[in-house]
Parts: sequence; C-alpha cells; structure tokens
Amino acid sequence: MRTLVETKLLIGERGRYHLTQPVHAVQVPATVQAVLAARIDRLAPVDKRLLQVAAVVGKDVPLVLLQPIAELPEEALRRGLDHLQAAELLQETGLYPDIEYSFKHALTHEVAYGGLLSDHRRELHGRIVATIEALHPDRIGAETERLAYHALRGELREKAVGYLRQAGTKAAERSALQDARLWFEQGLNVLKVLPESRSNLEQGFELRRQISGELTLLNETRQALQRLQEAEALACRLKDDRRRGLVCALMTATHIQLGELDDGLVTCERALTIAGPLGDLSLRVVATTYRVQLHYMSGDYDRAVELAIDNLAPFPPDAVSQLGMSAQRAIPREHFERNLIILSLAQLGRFAEGAQYEADAIQLAERTQNAFCIGIAHRAAGILHLVKSDWLKASLLLERASSEFHRRNIALFLPTVIPPYAWALAQLDRRNEALNQLREGEQLLQLQAEKGGVGDSPWGYHALGRAALLLGQPSDARRLADLAVKSSQRHPGFGAHAQHLLGDIATHLQHGDSEHVEGHYRQALALAEPRGMRPLIAHCHLGLGKLHGRRGHRKQAQDDLTTAMAMYREMGMTYWLEQAEGDLRQLG
Repeated sequence: MRTLVETKLLIGERGRYHLTQPVHAVQVPATVQAVLAARIDRLAPVDKRLLQVAAVVGKDVPLVLLQPIAELPEEALRRGLDHLQAAELLQETGLYPDIEYSFKHALTHEVAYGGLLSDHRRELHGRIVATIEALHPDRIGAETERLAYHALRGELREKAVGYLRQAGTKAAERSALQDARLWFEQGLNVLKVLPESRSNLEQGFELRRQISGELTLLNETRQALQRLQEAEALACRLKDDRRRGLVCALMTATHIQLGELDDGLVTCERALTIAGPLGDLSLRVVATTYRVQLHYMSGDYDRAVELAIDNLAPFPPDAVSQLGMSAQRAIPREHFERNLIILSLAQLGRFAEGAQYEADAIQLAERTQNAFCIGIAHRAAGILHLVKSDWLKASLLLERASSEFHRRNIALFLPTVIPPYAWALAQLDRRNEALNQLREGEQLLQLQAEKGGVGDSPWGYHALGRAALLLGQPSDARRLADLAVKSSQRHPGFGAHAQHLLGDIATHLQHGDSEHVEGHYRQALALAEPRGMRPLIAHCHLGLGKLHGRRGHRKQAQDDLTTAMAMYREMGMTYWLEQAEGDLRQLG
C-alpha cells in the first residue's frame, strides 16, 4: 500500500484511497524484499545512504554510533532521520540522552544492508569498531558483543578473535550456553584464516577448552571430548605442560560422562603426574576432584568421601579460579565436591553427616545465584532424602533442582534430576505428575544415550523403574530395570540398585521361580556389601525376609527382617522400619 501511494497509483487519505489507473495496470513485485528495495531506491540519495549506514550499525541504531559514521552535519542528520521515520522505515525507540532508532521490520534492515557493496560494508563495520572503542574506552566489556559483531564483519580478524571470545565468556557466565557456543565457534573459524603464531595457537587452545565446557553442559559430550583432544594436541605443540595437564583433567570429566571410567583414570593420572613437577596446586586439586568422581561412579563411596573432604582443605582462594575452566566456572569445584560427598554419604546411609553438608551446600549455592550450583546442591540433597525415604522433602528439593535446570536449559543435568523426582512423586501418590516426569525422564535418558553419554543413567533408569512399579506399571518397571542393569556394567554401585529392583519387581508380581527372585537380592547384596551401601543392604534383607515368609521359612524370614529393622533404626529410616516391623508382625 505504501508503494502504491508513493508511486501515485493510489491517492487520497488512509481509509479513502482511490486508484489513478485501471487495476490491471498495477504491477506488484514478486517478493516483499523487492517491494522494500524499490521503496528504498525512491528515497532521496542522502536519505538512502543514511538508511544503509544505519543498517550496518544494526537493527537497533544508537545515535551516538550513527552520527560519527554518517558524515552528515547535525541538522542534515536530524532531517534525514525525520524523513526515514515519516516513511515508516525507522522508528525512534530511545529517549534523550540515549537516543536510539530501530528498523520497523527485520526485512527492511536486511534489504537496506544488502544494498551496500561488500567493500563499503566492511569499511563501515571497521569504523564502527573504532568509534565504539573511542566512545567507551573504560567500559569495553559492556560493548563486547557489538564489538565482536562489527569486528567479525569488518574483517578485523585479530580483534575479532579477542572480542568473540569475550562475548562467549559473557554469554557463558549468564548461562546462555548456545550463545556462548556460537561466539566461541565463530572465534575458531576466524583463527583458521590467521597465520600460525604462538599467540594464535594459545587462543585456539583456550577457545576449544571453553567450547568443550559449553558442549558438556549441553550434553553433547562426544563433541566436547573431540574439542579437548584438539586442545591437548595444541598444548603439546606449545610445549605447555600446564595447559596439557588442565586439558587432561577436563578429559577425565568427559570420559566419566561417557561411561569410560578406565580412560578417565588414565587422563586423571596423567594430569596428576604433570601437576607434581610443576608444583601446581590448582591443577592437583582439580584433578583430584575428578578422581573423587571416578571413585563415586565406580561405587567406592568411602574413598570418594575421604578424598573429597581432604580436597576441601583450605588453599589460596583464587588458585582454581585462575584456571578459567568453563565447566568448572559453571560448577565451582568446591560446590561439585560437596555434591559428591552428599551423594556418597546417601549411599552409605550416613544421613546425619549428609545433612550437615547439605545445609552448607545449599547455603553456598544460594549465595552464588548460579543456576548450576543451586541445581546440583538441591539435586544432591533431594537424593539424600529420597534414599532416606523422606519423600516430601525429597520432592521439594528435586522440584527446585528441576526448575533451575529447565530455566537455564542445562541439558547435562536434567537426566540426573527428573528420574528421582518421578520416584519421589510416585511415592507421594501424585500420579499424574509422576507419570509426566516418568515420560520426560525416559526421553532425556534416551537422548543422552543417543549422544553417547552415560553419566548417572543407571541410577536414572533404576529411579524410573521404581516410579513405574509404584504407579502399577510392572512391565515398564521391568524394561527400565533391564536398562539399568545393561548400563551399569562399569558402575557396580548402580548395578546393585538395579538387581534389587529386579528382585522387588518379581516379588511384587508374586510369580516365577523364587530361587531366581532370591538370586537378584543375593547379587545386589554381593555388590552392595563390599561398598558399605547400608540402606540397600537393609532393603535386600527386607526383600529376602518377605520372600522367606512366603516360602514358609519362618526362621530365615525373622533373621532377615530383624537385620533390616536394626539397620533402618540405626540410620533413622523410619518409613522402612515401619514396613519391616509390619512384615515381622505378619509372621506372628
């Protein structure tokens, strides 16, 4: 309509236009872009150039940036902006003193930008970089994204790499993981066309290290490992042992997430070996943190607690932060270790100790206002209460963790919190909510498996199996228990839970070979007892007591139920103590 009015094919006022020519004489361009291009071409030359220069600044155009590069006297600039507003191409969106204009439509911006020759665009982008640097010498950080954008398009490559990396770091700090990944990847692409130098190799190392952290948090673990392997090769070329040790530590975490515990042990030992001669305390502490995680994942819970507590001993407060680790920036080491301590103490049935670390972890996490820290603290605390059988407390803590991870789209941790949350909801008989979480949890674990990740998936499948059994879906529970067994081949602690679940499912169905049912409980005990997994040991005795009671083996049933009751009483597991007491009463 604006085109027809501007070309005098329509005259009059809005609501009362009429044609000046027969309708068959009106030619309509094939695309909206063509309409816009024709409208821009009909502008006065000075107005057209001003619109194109504004398009180089961006969709949003601060007057303070436009004025120096428009090369127009102030009065002519104001007049031109008035004309562009009257044509409804631009609109004023910021008031004095921060006057800003915006393109009314993204397509208008696109067409105006495309109308400039590439050499002219490149030159204008370069001038914008110089203008921003001159206008904001003391607050470059606040303009990092804009500088990165213009340096990249102005082909100021060395500047672009620095600004792109800064922009990626800022995005990562606010948990905008995909944005961070994009900025870092663009930085790597620019480095490819720069001549090789030590400085550029160092930049390439740092960018790959940072990208790996964002990929890990996005649950794209195999790609993260590839970037870390590239970074290790660069560290070797640089002959930089400190960087090589750091990337070995990070590779350990990635191998753990992929379920490659043996490979993780190799890279962890390599990092520790490098840290020794360097006298690098921060590298030693971080590598030891991953060793703690290796012990936890392999079911050596006592050793995990011992190492983690020792690793929390005081050391210079900036020692680890100087590493600038992307994933560890998201989850500071001291928060991560408390998380592992709580989870290990839960498996050991040391709930009173776990509660002390829970209080510290949540308090420290809330103080950071960091979604990662808050999420993992509440997730660990939720599992502690879930294992103890405090279903309501567990559900509230896990709900908070789920909320934090969903809010920030932290894909890495969603499969670790949704399954236990489904279990807690099922225990509380919140059926519809539990079913929703059950479905979401299985989808998340399937997606994780498709990307090659393992992580805590054996525990996740076990938790979903528990939820399915409570919800009256024994066939689904059996399928999920089988997945738990299959994925726990290198995770004996998780494998013990999976075998116990299989025993409970068979007991619930009350059919099949009782010797086979007992076999599941015995296998669970064989895995749990050497690892001191007291809550699970008590559950196995409870299951055996029920099984012996149905067989009519009164003495064996009494012995197992009495053992379970003593353990539940000692650990303060009231819910299960009452269950065992009820079963013992039924024996008479």
